[in-house]
Amino acid sequence: MASDLEQLCSHVNEKIGNIKKTLSLRNLGQEPALRNILSKIGAEIIIVNELLNEFELEIQYQEQTNASLKELCDSLEEDFKDVEHLKDNIPSHLPQVAATQSLVNESERNLQEPVKVEEPVPAKKPSKEQRIIKIMHQPKASMNSVNRNLYHRFINEETKDTKGHYFIVEADIKEFTTLKPDKRFHVILNILRHCRRLSEARGGGLTRYVIT
Repeated sequence: MASDLEQLCSHVNEKIGNIKKTLSLRNLGQEPALRNILSKIGAEIIIVNELLNEFELEIQYQEQTNASLKELCDSLEEDFKDVEHLKDNIPSHLPQVAATQSLVNESERNLQEPVKVEEPVPAKKPSKEQRIIKIMHQPKASMNSVNRNLYHRFINEETKDTKGHYFIVEADIKEFTTLKPDKRFHVILNILRHCRRLSEARGGGLTRYVIT
């Protein structure tokens, strides 16, 4: 009976002590100097939490980049194996011409052929990049319907985020290059983004790849 009473007294005293500590902390929070300290601590906790969120996003980005690099390496290894296989398995039915016989035939042909007068090399067709620049600087009145449509598309695709920067969209890749916007192409884009050489500007249902 005495031990039970002692335990009850100890429990009541512990509760009273906890109440005193709570009231003491509440009173401390009312003091202006301590209130400023608590406010600073709260602000620092928020900053630390934001940093942790940024670290988590960066880790996710690094994991995604590593996965893209692994996919690219696997694809390159497969291509290399295909090339090695083709090199080691040249079809036997292809004609095998000896080098000496080829040289003899070439010499005889050169002796028999008359001397040809070299003709002027025709001017090279302007590249597709030059075509884009020409369209953007060409007077509208002299444009044909195709160039006029391209001109309006270029203007409509430009946004405030692309002002003063070179950028392309998938339509440009299909029309002005031999690249294909496939899985490997997007892996390369991820690598360029990781190297801070490329950024994306989205809007109006388009993804603009901006060169940085």
